[in-house]
Amino acid sequence: MDDEQWGRNHSKLQKPGGSSDTRLLSNPNPLMGDVVSDWSPLHDAAINGRLLSLRNLIKQGWSVNLVTADRVSPLHEACLRGHMSCANVLLNHGARVDGMTIDWRTPLFNACVSGSQDCVKLLLQHGASPHPESDLASPIHEAAKRGHVQCIESLVAHGGNIDHNIQHLGTPLYVACKNQQMFCAKKLLESGACVNQGKGLDSPLHIVARMSSEELAHLLIDFGADTQAKNAEGKCPMELIPPESPLAQVFLQREGPPSLMQLCRLRIRKCFGIYQHHKITELVLPEDLKRFLLHI
Repeated sequence: MDDEQWGRNHSKLQKPGGSSDTRLLSNPNPLMGDVVSDWSPLHDAAINGRLLSLRNLIKQGWSVNLVTADRVSPLHEACLRGHMSCANVLLNHGARVDGMTIDWRTPLFNACVSGSQDCVKLLLQHGASPHPESDLASPIHEAAKRGHVQCIESLVAHGGNIDHNIQHLGTPLYVACKNQQMFCAKKLLESGACVNQGKGLDSPLHIVARMSSEELAHLLIDFGADTQAKNAEGKCPMELIPPESPLAQVFLQREGPPSLMQLCRLRIRKCFGIYQHHKITELVLPEDLKRFLLHI
C-alpha cells in the first residue's frame, strides 16, 4: 500500500458513520482543533515519517494540534524520530512549536532525545524557546546526556543557557561528564561553560574523579578546573578517586600552580566568554597559537 492510499484509508477512522479504531476516543470530527485522542493517523504518519500521508490528512481537515491524552502532538512524534520534513509541514500548518506534554516535554526536547540537529534548528527557526519552562525536561541537558554535540551547538547559537543549573541534575557540563560524553563536555567548555559549576558543591571534576575517567580529567584541568575544590562532604576530587586507579597519578602530575602559558590561555578564553571557539578562530594570529588557545 502506498502512502497516499494509507492516508485515504486512515482518514476515514473518525469520519461520521465511518468505522471506529479502538485506539481513538470518541470524537468523530477531525476538523475540530485541539481535540484529545489516544492516538490518530496524523500521529502515526508523523512518527513513521510518512510525508505524503501527512499532507493528505492535513488537506482532508485533520488538526495539526490534535493531541493524545498525554498531550503528545504529531510534532512531538515527528521530532522524536528526527523526521524533519514532517516537522516542517506540521509547523507550516500551524503546529504549536512549544507545545508541552503532561511531563513537560516540548518538541525541542524530543529533537534533542533523537539527536536530530535538523529538527532542532528547524524548531529554533520557528521560535522554539531553548529554555525549558520546567526543569523536568531541559533540551540542553538531554543533548549533553546523550552525546548530541550538534544539538548543543545549535541551542547555544540560539541563546541557550550553557550553565543552566538544575537542582536534581546540575549543569549541562556536569551531566555530560557524569555520562562520560567527552565530545559534549569539550563543546560546552569551548562555548564558555563554567568548568567548576556542577551539581551543588560537586564540581564536574568531582564526578569525573569518582568514575576514574582520565580523558575527562585532563580536559577539565586543561580548562581550569579547581583540583582543590571541596564538595558537600569536604572532599576534593583526588580524595574521591577509586583505590588503585591510574587517575591518581594524573592528579599528582598536575599538582601545583598552573604554568604561565596555561594561565594566559585561561585568561584570554575568559575574556571572550560565550562563543570562545568562534571568536578565537577569527583572531589574526599564527595558526599554532590559535590551536593552543583552542586546546587542539
